[in-house]
Amino acid sequence: MHSITMEEEQEPKLIKDHGSKEKNHTMHTSNPNPSQTIMRLASLAISFNVRLKSFDMPVHMQEHALRHTRSLLPLPSPSPKPSNTLIARALKKEFDTKYGLAWHCVIGKSFGSFVSHTSGGFIYFSIDSLSVLLFKTEVHLVRQQPPP
Repeated sequence: MHSITMEEEQEPKLIKDHGSKEKNHTMHTSNPNPSQTIMRLASLAISFNVRLKSFDMPVHMQEHALRHTRSLLPLPSPSPKPSNTLIARALKKEFDTKYGLAWHCVIGKSFGSFVSHTSGGFIYFSIDSLSVLLFKTEVHLVRQQPPP
């Protein structure tokens, strides 16, 4: 498990993918090279107005997080914007369904955090004016009650 701290004052930075087999998996091309994968993710981030701040997650999951979050945010219109709680719930539910249980999501304009997560299960980014923290934890089933 990894621990990562985030503070609002922290300067956003793009972390480079160093080409692990898991991170090279994509949904769009059969054999992309690492630079093509990074360029596609960077292009997606620019088109969605996303600042990728920190991650420990395969590229295809990062793309999924960015695309799904953007789909939950309405275009500027007279319709009311969904609450941050509803957006966080929907993103958590999507990742629980697609990648297994124990995902957690925090969304807001200003928050600090210190979380532990499973390897390959962390992303922190901002989209428009919202910051999004999505991470997975380990789940251990309790089979017996501990002694009193």
